[in-house]
Amino acid sequence: MPKPPLPPDAVEMLKRPNYATITTVRPDGQPVSVATWYMYEGNRILVNMDAARRRLAYLRHDPRVSLTALDPDNWITHLSVQGRVTELVDDTDLADIDRIAVHYTGKPYAVRDRPRVSAWIEIETWHGWGALKQD
Repeated sequence: MPKPPLPPDAVEMLKRPNYATITTVRPDGQPVSVATWYMYEGNRILVNMDAARRRLAYLRHDPRVSLTALDPDNWITHLSVQGRVTELVDDTDLADIDRIAVHYTGKPYAVRDRPRVSAWIEIETWHGWGALKQD
């Protein structure tokens, strides 16, 4: 699989508010995938989760992740990145989740009474399919 930097068409894809899944690893080694919102910023990926989510505990135990973004107009075109969460930060003022929510919905995040945590993913490898397939 290719390593960063990503080519311009892959970066353009990741910058859009695509449907996406993130996969984490449970302590027993079982992978767990869930739908997620994300943002691509400065060659890293930002995800944000409720502080009570099990996914957060999984990331603290094992920072390896895979994130797949699907083109909403043609799901065959997708981009998967593999990497590690290198930074976990309390989102005390909800600024990160608001940026992500505005990216996807045009509005700040509606739930204001639950603590949230931001995770920054460093991309180690990637692969694309459909229009993003590399030869």
